[in-house]
Amino acid sequence: MSAPAFAITIDDVRAAASAIEGAVERTPTRLSRTLSEIAGCEVWLKFENLQFTASFKDRGALNKLKSLTEEERKRGVIAMSAGNHAQGVAYHAGRLGVPATIVMPQFTPFSKVKHTKGFGARVVLDGATLSDSFARAQKIAAEENLVFLHPYDDPKVIAGQGTAALEMLADAPGLDALVVPIGGGGLISGISVAAKALKPTIDIYGVQTRVYPSMYNAVKGADFPCSGQTMAEGIAVKQPGALTTPIIRGLVKDILLVGESDIEYAIAALLEIEKTLVEGAAAAAYAAVVANRDLFAGRKIGVVLSGGNIDMRLLSNVIVRELSRQGRIMSLVIEIVDMPGILARVSTLIGEAGGNILEVSHNRMITDTSAKLADLGMTVEARDAGHAADIRKALEAAGFKLKA
Repeated sequence: MSAPAFAITIDDVRAAASAIEGAVERTPTRLSRTLSEIAGCEVWLKFENLQFTASFKDRGALNKLKSLTEEERKRGVIAMSAGNHAQGVAYHAGRLGVPATIVMPQFTPFSKVKHTKGFGARVVLDGATLSDSFARAQKIAAEENLVFLHPYDDPKVIAGQGTAALEMLADAPGLDALVVPIGGGGLISGISVAAKALKPTIDIYGVQTRVYPSMYNAVKGADFPCSGQTMAEGIAVKQPGALTTPIIRGLVKDILLVGESDIEYAIAALLEIEKTLVEGAAAAAYAAVVANRDLFAGRKIGVVLSGGNIDMRLLSNVIVRELSRQGRIMSLVIEIVDMPGILARVSTLIGEAGGNILEVSHNRMITDTSAKLADLGMTVEARDAGHAADIRKALEAAGFKLKA
């Protein structure tokens, strides 16, 4: 029985590697000892967040741009993207002297819009989803005779993304499995074709968010809804690729779904432990490894950190939320007698217990209790969950009633 015919082959990936060599970073693949201990398996990280535009999208965008004819380059290109494909196209089009227009959804993080404009592209913000932006981009392409550069459903783009697998298996040939985020499927398709050709026994796992499981639905015949807010906007794709779906169905062992709290944990862990900044879509891969310990236990796992473009305000929220989950920041509501010296007494108790007070507020508008009482709200920093519990016990031992 002959092998199925996919949109690309290993030869296409190797040709892409030659085409983009020297213009795209050869990012490292490194073992993380601490993350490995946490996950219960060997975790090898592929740092695609170290690309110049902080995303693997540089690979496919450049490979596609270099395949254009001189006439097509003069006409200019257009793409739709939530940010990373936009920056890859804008940056490399600018380097090659090709005019670029990018249509981005209105929810796109400010940092991605700013950087795309900074690379010299014309940015059009339109649509609530990538599908809406896709329709607008096609309309502009027809009106202005521009070449459309699809973010994932294009053989040249898929082949370009697959070059990451060539590097991973050159750096870590002993890998048993690769874990890759899935949006439209371009990255995992290229990686799957390359990795399976080089090492047929390797397992490929895809990862999507529970709120946008479009490829999961397509491959498994499920009908989960694709809507809502997600930290991983880079893989919030409602319609999987026509070229990528058959590749994933044929070469990917399974698609794993992760929740928002899983992604937030992974962002914080990678930042604190590896000192590397990733966006939600990139964090999804490590999140899936941690959430599926039994599946990966004892194996050598390559985790693709696909990008690092995250909005700073959103990052700050993630950090605070994760610190709260870990008990390192806690919110207290303490019932107090509203009289001089009480705040000082509470502060002293917390300080003696080793806590650090970050914020204080009084609520005297509690109508179902005595007017002599007030609620003292405090945000307190602790070393860990155990220390937070000790601080609470110290307050309760001194006679204070904790409402939260």
